[in-house]
Amino acid sequence: MIWKYAMGLFMAAVIIASFLLVPPTQGLGDMGRIIVYHVPTAWVAVLAYLMSMVHSVAFLRTGDMLRDRKAAIAAGLGTLFCVLATVTGAIWARGAWGMFWNWDPRQTSVFLLLMLYVAYFALRASVQDPDRRAKLAAVYAILAFLTVPFLVFVVPRVYPTLHPNLINVTERRYEMDSIIRLVFLSSVVAFTGLYLWMFDLRLRAENILDQLERERGN
Repeated sequence: MIWKYAMGLFMAAVIIASFLLVPPTQGLGDMGRIIVYHVPTAWVAVLAYLMSMVHSVAFLRTGDMLRDRKAAIAAGLGTLFCVLATVTGAIWARGAWGMFWNWDPRQTSVFLLLMLYVAYFALRASVQDPDRRAKLAAVYAILAFLTVPFLVFVVPRVYPTLHPNLINVTERRYEMDSIIRLVFLSSVVAFTGLYLWMFDLRLRAENILDQLERERGN
């Protein structure tokens, strides 16, 4: 429990630092600070989708329905953070390109990613038998995640994009000064902690609801 309070304080510190320590970006002004939120939410989305795949593989190996529940929760949180990354990215695009959406390769790939996981939940909702639903969803989650590296990392680098890169791959360095980098990496840690807390909260809530339903059935 202590780590959750610590995470909350850390998140608050990151938010404050994003306004006090991160300077306005040339050409974007204060809107440039959104990088402190945009990239970490995108990272958490990828992490959550990865965990959904891991739990899905574990379910297919063990048949443990708790793994199916964890896979669904992780996929749901991944989709939430993917939406947040999309929204913050659109806000950045409005300041940089003059429009919220212009089907840039990165915007297009994240839209396709969202549609893939919307279909995952449509699949779960369309199958009534719990065991069959879990098996189909697990297979789908595994196949869906195979597209994540392609959509997130490959497509934006294969096709020309106006989206900036934070890392200079050739020179192997961050395209930001030390203060901004510190706040940025702290934000990545904070959002990762937020994901873990939300996952734990959702899992406990669903376990309690499941227990209540079984007690009613008895």
